[in-house]
Amino acid sequence: MAKKVGIVGAAITPFKGRWYQKTYYELAQMATREAVADAAISIKDVDSVFYGIYNDIFERACIPEHPLQGILGMQNKFGIRISNGGATGAYTLSAAHAYLAGERFKTALVLGVEKATDCFDFKSMSATPEVIKTIAWSGDTFFEQNIGWTASDSYAEVVLGYMDEYTGTLKPEITAQISALLSQQARTNPYAQRQFDQVTPEEVMNSRYIVYPFKELEICVYSEGAAALILAEEETAKAIAKNSGKPIIWITGVGEANEHSFAGKNQKDMSHIVSDYLGAQRAYEMAGIKDPTKAIHIVELHDAFIHQLEISMAEFGLVPYKTVDSLIEDGLMLPGGKYLVNPCGGLSYCGHAVGASNIMSAWSARNELTKRHLKTALVHGTGSTISQYTVCAILEHE
Repeated sequence: MAKKVGIVGAAITPFKGRWYQKTYYELAQMATREAVADAAISIKDVDSVFYGIYNDIFERACIPEHPLQGILGMQNKFGIRISNGGATGAYTLSAAHAYLAGERFKTALVLGVEKATDCFDFKSMSATPEVIKTIAWSGDTFFEQNIGWTASDSYAEVVLGYMDEYTGTLKPEITAQISALLSQQARTNPYAQRQFDQVTPEEVMNSRYIVYPFKELEICVYSEGAAALILAEEETAKAIAKNSGKPIIWITGVGEANEHSFAGKNQKDMSHIVSDYLGAQRAYEMAGIKDPTKAIHIVELHDAFIHQLEISMAEFGLVPYKTVDSLIEDGLMLPGGKYLVNPCGGLSYCGHAVGASNIMSAWSARNELTKRHLKTALVHGTGSTISQYTVCAILEHE
């Protein structure tokens, strides 16, 4: 029987558009130091490390994790790097969970770090074109990249397919209200990249189109930062918690799915994020959840695009496909509503330091479960071309 695994420590650095003062080495050190301190242990007590680093070009290194091993104090111990597009952080958590549940190790450091805007385009004297080009290397390099593939238009394809299937949903005034709500929630998060960037629904609707139907204030920002978790198997977790005085947040379910990367017959269903549906169902099954609408209290999901946030909530079974706008219209995610969605501000307002993003989401879910004395949270990561990859994890307060 697999061992229980819990989160006993967590920390993030501030997320910023540009960390001028720090290298990715230093950001990794910052998050690790604070996570270890949060667990009230020494780095010597950690058996293994799982690195979530999405993009080699961001870090300007083909093996960006190799200098981190000794810098973090993990020399001569197990270390492995995970890279699964936007879902990198969630897959890193999943991998660490599997190793601990399988009794390979007693403790693990789950560390995500990204230094996205070290990329720079000297023609425009801006990071943006180079970052977009670098992300384009994540797509199909034989066909799509050469005609201008970007993450935004990739996700827009799925959103437009959903809008065709379920007409009258994803209304502009609803996505605008969700973006405005997330901006308000980020105000209480001192680590958020856009902590004081509050917007109104009208400002969101009046912002320029990036790719239809996405407005500028309905998409995530690229970020620099790091996030870290300390995981432990059951007996070790209980000993750490007894010493630290902090509750264990158990990882009771994990589910993953990777779809086709191409649209077409018998390939990608363009009206759904099937990977979200399958990942959630597998996580629910492992956690023993029969009715997620009754079990889930907090949702920390990968909101790369506000429209995708709504679709993901439907794929998780938390709101009907045809009436997904009920998240706002029926108040399901408004203050005091049924679900607390992305209380940290999500990727849209806390920031999207890709390899660290879903680890940041787990950090936030742990904080909210503990602070609010709630029982269950769903943490989600997605990514790659046309939202191909998904990981869902169920976290439960002891």
